[in-house]
Amino acid sequence: MRALIAVAGQHVPPGRMRSRPEDSMAVPANYVRALHRAGGQEAVLFPEWIELDEARRRLARFDGVLLIGGGDVDPSYYGEEPHPECYGVNPEADAFEMALARAAVDLGKPMLAICRGIQVLNVAFGGSLDQHITGREGLIGHGIPGVAPQMHPVRLEPGSRVAKAMGVDEASGSSSHHQALARLGEGLEPVGWSSDGLVEALEHDEGWVVGVEWHPELTAAEDSAQQGLFDALVEQASEGF
Repeated sequence: MRALIAVAGQHVPPGRMRSRPEDSMAVPANYVRALHRAGGQEAVLFPEWIELDEARRRLARFDGVLLIGGGDVDPSYYGEEPHPECYGVNPEADAFEMALARAAVDLGKPMLAICRGIQVLNVAFGGSLDQHITGREGLIGHGIPGVAPQMHPVRLEPGSRVAKAMGVDEASGSSSHHQALARLGEGLEPVGWSSDGLVEALEHDEGWVVGVEWHPELTAAEDSAQQGLFDALVEQASEGF
């Protein structure tokens, strides 16, 4: 039996897909392919306003959770006004995914949070984001969302869950983010850094809950270290069988 992984889907507004005029739901296929290679089975959840109790009820039937990349988290959730470069803000999706993140920790469900996902995870536990880092002096290139990903090394804390999953203490990740983690949320510990000192990976101190700022799904088919994150998620999710 395959572990059933709840994947936070993305709402596609009406008219955005030429062949489908009504609104839709989408998940980039590379996430799903990586889950399948790991032996998992995806179940895509539609984003909507829910409270924490409802998020717990919905996740009770699943074995694990995957939060994927996407637009920026609404800065009002961490008490700031939006930077002019903020894009794709959807407060409903933010509230939905933050409820999932908190519910996953409460229920002890393993969770992998990728790019936007790590930012959602951080904000869900009281953290904040640096809203625009692109082109800032002293920082390496971290890619441009939707335009140009960029590979860069990430140093991992030896013995961390991320390092164990990937089987390495330094990884090369495909990066495409213009925001970064700032104040870290409660219970979250940094376990990965780019050469400019930005936090690129973190873990919650309860259960197998990890987040990475890069996009492992983009290179997982060729890079066993990146695939290892999905393998570890499914392995942890399968332990309850």
